[in-house]
Amino acid sequence: MGESFAAVMPANAYNWIAVWRRNFLAWKKVALASILGNLADPITNLFGLGFGLGLIVGRVEGTSYIAFLAAGMVATSAMTSATFETMYAAFARMDAKRTWEAILSTQLTLGDIVLGELVWAASKSVLAGTAIWIVAATLGYASWPSILYAMPAIALTGLVFASLAMVVISLAPSYDYFVFYQTLVLTPMVFLCGAVFPTSQLPGSFQHFAGLLPLAHSVDLIRPAMLERGADSVALHVGALCVYAVLPFFASTALFRRRLLR
Repeated sequence: MGESFAAVMPANAYNWIAVWRRNFLAWKKVALASILGNLADPITNLFGLGFGLGLIVGRVEGTSYIAFLAAGMVATSAMTSATFETMYAAFARMDAKRTWEAILSTQLTLGDIVLGELVWAASKSVLAGTAIWIVAATLGYASWPSILYAMPAIALTGLVFASLAMVVISLAPSYDYFVFYQTLVLTPMVFLCGAVFPTSQLPGSFQHFAGLLPLAHSVDLIRPAMLERGADSVALHVGALCVYAVLPFFASTALFRRRLLR
């Protein structure tokens, strides 16, 4: 039992860096295309919805609609960047390319690999979220110093959704199954969690349900920072996101043990 547990847990506090560095060196070759690809969808939503609906909606929660939306797009961009990096790139390294299998022949454990993949996906989410924030700040919809407060929340958001996606890829037989997670989980979350419109406009039962979802906690941390407002229940939001990051990590390592080490 002890040996099984050791096989799926990180061996120490720094082995994961080797996995992160390996992914970074591979990513550098396509860095520009990767960044532009991650920016396309949120920027299209920001300008399309922000300027289009903004003219109709007017002000939302005391600010312009596009400023309200910009914070939601930062959180959404971090979510999608981390999720897609995990579901497609990490899955390819685990399944088709068998990179994980090669790494497991070294002194690294399965836990080291999963942790390295999670931190790498979170790193990419920071790049994606920060890029959207820079666009918003340049246009005057966010304050420049706010990035110092928003970046930890962006990084934690990336870690959360990478961890959740890691459970998905530990169970999925192929890429074809990812569409269910995208359409049944991620897309509804964007509309329920206050990224596009205030959750106060939802029916009461939906508001309570939305408050349990990880993206809602991310938005409630990032939006006040970008709009230079005081955030409510910071400890609750951070604690909830930490739970969403840690529990799926343990679940995915256990599932990967059944899949890879049997």
